[in-house]
Amino acid sequence: MKKTAAKTARFAGAALAAVALTSMAPAQSATVDHLTQNELLSRALALESEATPGGSASAKLAEYPRHFTMIALRKKSGGAEIHEKFADFFFVIRGKATLATGGTVVDARTVGPGEINGTQVQGGTRTSLEEGDVVHIPAGVPHQLLLPDHGEFIYFVIKVQEQ
Repeated sequence: MKKTAAKTARFAGAALAAVALTSMAPAQSATVDHLTQNELLSRALALESEATPGGSASAKLAEYPRHFTMIALRKKSGGAEIHEKFADFFFVIRGKATLATGGTVVDARTVGPGEINGTQVQGGTRTSLEEGDVVHIPAGVPHQLLLPDHGEFIYFVIKVQEQ
């Protein structure tokens, strides 16, 4: 119980730090958005029926002038990604994964403006992620989520325009 409270406090502190970073932009809206960890989990689990054959689904939660929020569900490892203009903040809600960052993207292809996908991240650094962890992936950095067999990974994402 004590460990869960510490993770929840760490999650809340990281969320506040991410919001503080984005609040350096001009005032955006008088509306305050609030989602509990249980609401995020519920929204993620509702995505299960929408999961692609690749084992993932996501939904945009809110959009702002220079950032937006998403909830994502992953049942299998993903491919490599590079977002040329957007940084990712991941807040792990549930599950475990390994995050590969840096290195090079194998079989890289442009899939949209400023978006590059590939089959895997080769080289780079591997970081274990678990519930309560927070990650900032700067714009332009290759990254890939790797899940254990039969794993499930649920995470809240803030995508912040950096360039």
